[in-house]
Amino acid sequence: MAKRYETMLALPAHQQEDFHAGLAQLCQAERLYRNQYRTERLLAMSKLRYHALLEEVLTSPERGLDRPTLLTLSEMNFIEKAENL
Repeated sequence: MAKRYETMLALPAHQQEDFHAGLAQLCQAERLYRNQYRTERLLAMSKLRYHALLEEVLTSPERGLDRPTLLTLSEMNFIEKAENL
């Protein structure tokens, strides 16, 4: 948030946003920072052996996993609905 505030102050007065828009940008920057920090912290604590990305998962009929099913599972709606896989 401090970095975003510094960049906002560095702009000339005629290019600066009004108060409400500036405050919204600061809040958004803070939320983004906290989410990124939380994700990095949880990944470090998890001690995962491999750093895999969803895009790298092999989907094929032999594995019984297709791309639409994988994308649906990646949304993790089954957790909120308390459904089993």
